[in-house]
Amino acid sequence: MTTLSAGVVEALRAALPADRLLLDDDVVASYVHDEAEWAPHGRPVAVVRPRTSAEVQAVVRACGEHRVPVVTRGAGTGLSGGANAVDGCVVVSTEAMREIRAIDPVERYAVVQPGVVNDDLRAACAAHGLWYPPDPASAPWSTIGGNVATNAGGLCCVKYGVTRDYVLELEVVTGTGELVRLGRRTAKGVVGYDLAGLMVGSEGTLGIVTEVTVRLRPARPAERTVVGYFASVVDAGRAVEAVGAAGIVPSALELVDRHCLAAVDAWKNMGLSVDADVVLLGRSDAPGPAGDAEADGMLRCFTGAGATWAAASTDSAEAEALFSARRLAYPAVERLGPVLTEDVCVPKAAVPEMLGRVEAAARRNDVLIANIAHAGDGNLHPLIITPPGDDAARERAQVAFAEIMRDAVELGGTVTGEHGVGLLKRSGLALEQSPAVVAMQRAVKAALDPLGILNPGKVLPDE
Repeated sequence: MTTLSAGVVEALRAALPADRLLLDDDVVASYVHDEAEWAPHGRPVAVVRPRTSAEVQAVVRACGEHRVPVVTRGAGTGLSGGANAVDGCVVVSTEAMREIRAIDPVERYAVVQPGVVNDDLRAACAAHGLWYPPDPASAPWSTIGGNVATNAGGLCCVKYGVTRDYVLELEVVTGTGELVRLGRRTAKGVVGYDLAGLMVGSEGTLGIVTEVTVRLRPARPAERTVVGYFASVVDAGRAVEAVGAAGIVPSALELVDRHCLAAVDAWKNMGLSVDADVVLLGRSDAPGPAGDAEADGMLRCFTGAGATWAAASTDSAEAEALFSARRLAYPAVERLGPVLTEDVCVPKAAVPEMLGRVEAAARRNDVLIANIAHAGDGNLHPLIITPPGDDAARERAQVAFAEIMRDAVELGGTVTGEHGVGLLKRSGLALEQSPAVVAMQRAVKAALDPLGILNPGKVLPDE
């Protein structure tokens, strides 16, 4: 341990209750990386599990004094390496900050600490007849703080938007250890710059979120589900384009290809991969006849795009099983070997072309690419799978990864729709944004984190 490291550990011992500080090597090792298994990580000198904003302040001030990096971590479900430790850092885990402080049914907002699990918040809101829409596939495990850090989306964001659309106010510890409130709880407010919006998606590089106030919606009616089977991802992409062209805004429109279906079947024995190479799952939550019309419209779009079979589901249990399979697709594919996860987003009209380019990248580089997608808003998740221990395949996978990012930008899209830049897509940020825009972001980083201690080496490319 270096002199700086020893100094910060002693400072943390003095500033925090003893049970907040973790130093055991085996325990610390469980906090060093997220779910992006291809992203590098370092070795922290300590892990801190604060329970209050004041304790987070104490950590940042101690680290600032000793010029020690601070990496904030939620549940560790990220897929870009954004929460990965760097050598000599202190990891701040918000997992113990789990308090739901308020749910206001009149103003329709909830106030939570960052360690609250997404599904736990949704369940608490449901008891008041309210709903928190952002629903990443990791919702049973991911935390609101992590969702804020990456501006997480999910299955229903095609209609209801992403995390930033629901964040009203944040309490944040800055890189200098100041505790500030950003945003407002009122329905309207335009005082100054939108610093709360700036924090959402900043991946812990601009501040540490210690409290979140989120907007809620009324509970929604039961959804109608439409299922389509397709012979190729390109045909399914044409159906997605047709739904958009028809002016239909589904509450979900998800794509799962044969590789993912087979992986789920092998794991859970659900029998999904027998009849289809690709499945599109559409949903409408519009009430009454409007919902019937949307479901009928999606059915026509699926059929017109060449579905080998399509129908509106009349069995709610069967429909829920299909969406459960969609949520299980990523962990099922992980069982096949190391997975390099893409997260590109393109305009709806470009979805068929982008899916075709993904398949071309797989053929060109001789790699297996499975596809899941929030297809309704063009957010595609090609999953590049390599055999364990096959270094040559890993190199080819990284080439395909870069090609897919370039293709997305070329088609008017972005290199990450919801997973964040983290470590894996820093080169993609430089590909997508001009040097002038990157310089603006560096200026913001320098202003809010003048000591450069907050999650260094993430998001922005090397100069």
